[in-house]
Amino acid sequence: MDIEHSGRAEDAALDAYSRVVTGVAARVLPSVAALSVRTPRGAGAGSAVVIGPDGLLLTSAHVVQGAADGSAAFGDGTETGFRVVGADPLSDLAVLRAERAPVPPVELGDADRLRIGQLVVAVGNPLGLAGSVTAGVVSGLGRSLPARDGRVTRLIEDVIQTDAALNPGNSGGALADSAGRVIGVNTAVAGYGLGLAVPVNATTRQIIADLTTDGRVRRAWLGVAGVPVPLPPEVTARTGQRRGLRVVEVVPGSPAGTAGLYLGDVIVAAGGRPVQDGQGLQKLMLGRAIGARLPVTVLRKGAYVDVVAVPTELGR
Repeated sequence: MDIEHSGRAEDAALDAYSRVVTGVAARVLPSVAALSVRTPRGAGAGSAVVIGPDGLLLTSAHVVQGAADGSAAFGDGTETGFRVVGADPLSDLAVLRAERAPVPPVELGDADRLRIGQLVVAVGNPLGLAGSVTAGVVSGLGRSLPARDGRVTRLIEDVIQTDAALNPGNSGGALADSAGRVIGVNTAVAGYGLGLAVPVNATTRQIIADLTTDGRVRRAWLGVAGVPVPLPPEVTARTGQRRGLRVVEVVPGSPAGTAGLYLGDVIVAAGGRPVQDGQGLQKLMLGRAIGARLPVTVLRKGAYVDVVAVPTELGR
């Protein structure tokens, strides 16, 4: 009887899992397009997700790199042209505008609420197989993925690691949670059984908005480099913060230098937010920070020191 009861419970669990995956597929799949592009390097393919009622699509920047336009095919057989509105290699995100979008947009979620072990569903067009769905779990959070734009290299932060199978062509497709909300854009296959996705959160929403309105992402520059270091026990006991960012380089004449940041300072907060590593500081360096006052709190010789920096535009 125990074996029979256990079998029924297992069947019920599998049925529930199947219902979740099929429900997510039914909700998201119609809004995922297969992309075809032609660049100086040759023909390319990938996936994109409809995110706006006016034909806006979201994809990976590397999918459309070097292309100005292309075609998008939906699961109902509709095919339409698109143009690239803007691409940002440093976040590996791009916004496209289709000539017509016959399907409703997806609902965007918040990847910052994900937990390891949570069920996720990847939807895309791998290896030319349109409308493919794979499921798995969040196997890692807070990963970093290097991205380069010319001579500038940055880390894409808070990358989602999943064991949902991803293959070439999945890039630009949707990673959705169990409610069908898109919480990531599949961007890389790091190896067998390992997939990565750029998160959809407050930072990437701002990047998407900038690409949509301006066609590019403006970034702020502080002119400082640092390494994470443990904070003194008394500071951790008082604040609960375990790490800060020790300054190891200050560019002469940079906003950081002008503000009075020095080698050996340990940055513990910026803009009112704790800073524990370089990514924590990098998150603040989007367009809205350009020309704005940025309060920075550092530990210097055991004492708190507050300075105010005014970041300038990167590349200008």
